[in-house]
Amino acid sequence: MHMADALISPAVGCTMWSVTASLIAYCSKKVKNGMEDQKIPLMGVLGAFIFAAQMINFTIPITGSSGHLGGGMILSILLGPHIAFLTMASVLTVQSLFFADGGLLALGCNIFNLGFFPCFIAYPLIYKSIVSRFNTQPYTERKHQKKDRYILIGSLIASIVGLQMGSFAVVLETLFSKISELPFGTFMLMMQPIHLAIGVVEGLTTGAVVLFIWKARPEILDSALSTSPLSSSNSAPLSINKVLIGVVVATILTGGILSWFASSNPDGLEWAMFKTSGVEELKSQETIHTSLSEIQEKTAFLPDYGFKSNELSEYNKSSEVPNLVDSGVVDTGASVSGIVGGTLTLIFTVMIGFVLKRRKSEITIS
Repeated sequence: MHMADALISPAVGCTMWSVTASLIAYCSKKVKNGMEDQKIPLMGVLGAFIFAAQMINFTIPITGSSGHLGGGMILSILLGPHIAFLTMASVLTVQSLFFADGGLLALGCNIFNLGFFPCFIAYPLIYKSIVSRFNTQPYTERKHQKKDRYILIGSLIASIVGLQMGSFAVVLETLFSKISELPFGTFMLMMQPIHLAIGVVEGLTTGAVVLFIWKARPEILDSALSTSPLSSSNSAPLSINKVLIGVVVATILTGGILSWFASSNPDGLEWAMFKTSGVEELKSQETIHTSLSEIQEKTAFLPDYGFKSNELSEYNKSSEVPNLVDSGVVDTGASVSGIVGGTLTLIFTVMIGFVLKRRKSEITIS
């Protein structure tokens, strides 16, 4: 659901940039008052995992379309909404700048659509209310064992609602941009059902990931729900090294290997555009669109998560496994993109965490 620049007018793009920048400033202010040392590496590795996971498009049967994990709910459930929004902004910024996934003008829209609705609507109003209701019940071993059902149901419903709201926001943004090729009614009727199907898959995936973390370290979820520090029962720092290692391994496997098997079908947005207008990509004559596209061509060293054509040619000439590469069994460009992109996201996100924590320390000292 990454929007290209051609989908929005400069006015809508700049407006959404302003809205998103305000949200980032708000989240930064909230986070610096509660940023812990342990949350910083968790923020980084989860951001890297979401980057890698978004590379894998899964096929939606019968439709000829595909979808990918948004990740906003996973981040919200494990980090809390404010840190999650900042992490999602980091993921999408790296994707846009270095992999040409989503336009630069549309970056504000993409961060808002994929970050705001899961973090600040679906998470607190749906997921949190469902799981918190369980937490208020008297503790018994049997009820504790049933908590995984609450987590799965909350993750599924919240993911569907968040994605439905995000896809509807795309429709509204194109409407306000006056994109005549995408009439409101038809475009909406294409966007909502396909993203409902994608939302079901995302919800189940989110539930599985969250359950894995919950069984390993339930304190991580409890900390996000209550905005309390990550600590053990005796208030000592909680070790989350096993969780961090597990997420890093999952990121490497996802970005380095599973990305080879991503569906080549158009994603939900491209599919809806094609069904509405007959084309998967719209062309624009706006000067700002052209200028930003030229900038993106220079910054994106692995466009569309692969080598540029001349780089691919040189690699194939020097590769020690040309038969595997040529046969399509190994997608080296995707592997490199997954590892490099995940690493950049981790570095970028961790830097943000340290900057916010440092600002908090400076304020406390003064």
